[in-house]
Amino acid sequence: MSLKKYIVGGWVRDKLLTELGHPIQSNDKDWVVTGATPEEMLRLNFVPVGNDFPVFLHPKTHEEYALARTERKSGHGYKGFTFFADPSVTLEQDLLRRDLTVNAMAMDEEGHLIDPYGGFEDLKKGVLRHVSAAFEEDPLRVLRVSRFRAKLPWFRIAEETKAMLKRMVESGEVDALVPERVTAEIRKALKEAKPSIFFDELETNGFMGRVYPEWKQTELSRSLLDGLSSGFTEEEKFAASVASVDPNKLPALLEALRMPKKLTEFALLFSESLRDGFECASDGKGVLSVLRRKDALRRPERFAQLLRLLKEAHHIDSEKKWLISAEAVRSLDFRSISAAAPDKSRVPELIEEASVRAIDKALDKFADQH
Repeated sequence: MSLKKYIVGGWVRDKLLTELGHPIQSNDKDWVVTGATPEEMLRLNFVPVGNDFPVFLHPKTHEEYALARTERKSGHGYKGFTFFADPSVTLEQDLLRRDLTVNAMAMDEEGHLIDPYGGFEDLKKGVLRHVSAAFEEDPLRVLRVSRFRAKLPWFRIAEETKAMLKRMVESGEVDALVPERVTAEIRKALKEAKPSIFFDELETNGFMGRVYPEWKQTELSRSLLDGLSSGFTEEEKFAASVASVDPNKLPALLEALRMPKKLTEFALLFSESLRDGFECASDGKGVLSVLRRKDALRRPERFAQLLRLLKEAHHIDSEKKWLISAEAVRSLDFRSISAAAPDKSRVPELIEEASVRAIDKALDKFADQH
């Protein structure tokens, strides 16, 4: 059997979607190689990177090339698989192990489409359908399908696939998912076109109720999530996704998710700021107290992010009052204030007084301009 290579998966799907009038960013090309052994790939100067099965990087393009393989369930959870890679494994066998028909298409080097499981027809109809019964063996697919709905919001999930997703949740297979894998899918979903759909699908198939029952979406979190443009940061999008979680239950949820520290800190800050009435502060003393509580003087960039998200949530009318107040305090020469103090024990008090005066002055100027 001679060595052949094919582009597979997301790049093929996105290319066909673009041709169907849905311009979409193509992923990096992933290749499947048939009729080859690891030894042959090494002789061709490919660089091995796979631990569980043979995956190689092209010596020049650095694109991924995986040997065609089959897999079978051998244990519990998403890691419980045994892979078989051999020159006798066909492209069709390799594609059969994939999740959705729209992801189980390939193109040869001449650009000819290989579509043994009806992926192009489902692509035209806007249907997400599992390729085979083996879909049910990988619990991570519960999240992946929900993410594809967020990526392709005009698509629908086939009824038989919906039923399968519910069975996978009810069977307890999803309980074997480690938080890091769940977190990775959530972070990818936050970048998709309609992130709220990801969470709604997980609610529909029962995943949220089973794994994160406290994580409820409301009209606030849905509209905020889907309204944020690509210019918003991951911290802002994640904070939006948990905006409706009971603040008393939020710390436990964040601990269970094991998100990066910068995401959890910002989510807590946003949740607190939606509920603590900080925006009612109107004079220099009150505003200074808010700036310190939000760590705005030490972390101005994060504070600006917070204000931007609060404005998007229609919680404040303008960021400017807060930004100019923070800038007024940061512009003070604290060293000179300290040096001029006749009694060093009064330095904190004098800095406080100077800060309040600077904010009041900035607020008066702001009021005159508006």
